[in-house]
Amino acid sequence: MEAKITYSFSGKIWKSQGKGGWHFVSLPKNTSKEIRTHLQWQEEGWGRMKATASINNIEWQTSIWFDKKSDTYLLPLNAAIRKKAVLKLNDIISGVVLI
Repeated sequence: MEAKITYSFSGKIWKSQGKGGWHFVSLPKNTSKEIRTHLQWQEEGWGRMKATASINNIEWQTSIWFDKKSDTYLLPLNAAIRKKAVLKLNDIISGVVLI
């Protein structure tokens, strides 16, 4: 079994302006800096890093993406996860990411 590092976060759900309007929560900058400093070697194309996320007792396999503009990792929240965890745009949420 592979050991994972747990990072707690809280943030506001926002929607991208791009086509399709993906929903995200931005991980805190200090958390993102720590992840990037120690685990950047795990990134795949476009700054993508596999992760397990948990919000409101809902856990799923996902990826986080490093966004150079905001200097932070973004956790996508697809419609199925938002529905299961009862999440809405602009909600302030707390959760964990395991990498």
